[in-house]
Amino acid sequence: MKTLIKSVKIIDETSPYHLKIKDIFIENGKILQIEDQLSTDATKIINAADLHISPAWFDAGVSFGEPGFEERENIANGLKVAEKSGFSDIAITASNSPCTDSKSVFESLKEKSSKSKTKIHPTATLTKALNGKDLAELYDLFQAGARVFSDDLQPIRNPNLLKLALQYTQSFGGCVASFPLENKIANNAQVHESMNSTKLGLKGMPSLAETLQINRDLAILAYTGGKLHIPLVSTAQGIELIKAAKKKGLQVSCSVAVHHLYFDDEKILNFDADFKVFPPLRSKDDVKALQKAVKDGVVDFVTSDHRPINQELKEVDFVLAAHGSIGLESAFGALNKILGVELSVKMLTNGRKVYGLPEHKIDVNTKGKFTLFTSQDQYKFTLNHILSKSKNSIFLNEDLNGKVIDLI
Repeated sequence: MKTLIKSVKIIDETSPYHLKIKDIFIENGKILQIEDQLSTDATKIINAADLHISPAWFDAGVSFGEPGFEERENIANGLKVAEKSGFSDIAITASNSPCTDSKSVFESLKEKSSKSKTKIHPTATLTKALNGKDLAELYDLFQAGARVFSDDLQPIRNPNLLKLALQYTQSFGGCVASFPLENKIANNAQVHESMNSTKLGLKGMPSLAETLQINRDLAILAYTGGKLHIPLVSTAQGIELIKAAKKKGLQVSCSVAVHHLYFDDEKILNFDADFKVFPPLRSKDDVKALQKAVKDGVVDFVTSDHRPINQELKEVDFVLAAHGSIGLESAFGALNKILGVELSVKMLTNGRKVYGLPEHKIDVNTKGKFTLFTSQDQYKFTLNHILSKSKNSIFLNEDLNGKVIDLI
């Protein structure tokens, strides 16, 4: 297909055209011309006010339910949601049923996106059947294409297991992801430990539950070497530990969820289960610290933490409600509102480095995938914007900025 994009602002720090407004001619995914004005014959012409283009986005924190929980979301529809939201690549969490602990499951998941614009890059499990005891066949999974190994929201309880995993994955360049939670300190708490949890009479989860685990994991990393990723960091103290470790030269990366950059724990005061996520929403100070860490480059990338939950598991008493929120469709609009265009794009593309995916550059004679979007469209995010099978969005009725136009 021949595509002509008119008067588009280029957002790509690696491009010589960064922040310039140009016409771009693309044929079969390859940029052939970038000029001030083009009138090339094209199959498709894209022309819109406030039009922007960036390298296509990547989300490393996506669950679709399938396999095992198709009532929440199936892969076919989930891929349409991701494409509509501007993501050319997504990493599916490993904790479905069956979990991604074998080459056959891994390859089956990848194959399901073969005919889609959006491609699946499964995160493989760290342990067999998510048992937290025995390492999965990590090298076999690596040969199949896995680059990151994680038991999703299940923390690595055994420190020796993490030590062995970090030592073993060094032989082939894999990355171990460790969810930052000390279970005994967390103690099945529903919300962040604060005055708000006291007001509601709910058991609170202290920041200590996160920082203890991060401190332990970083100490092991300093001993073993290797590559460690810490996902869904939610506290100021946790970020400070990671910042210090990076200064020491440890190969540690971290990510945060969009909603942890946007909302604080006052949102739970109405017992609205859409705001029940895991880790829980934290304090205003935590939100400010996370935003600063993004701006300072401590946070490597941001995820939507897209977790569809069927309605009957949300429309119950707050204490009984399941954790989780969908996030793909609101990710850019929310990020752009708080971070601006350039930083939002950076946070939505940087995860490619951790997952070993090719990075797309906007330049003449380069081939890649690109996201087209606006930055100034203001709108209220409603059910009408949700294609996801599940509707459990933490951003419902929130005013957002910027819309996705196309993925090419």
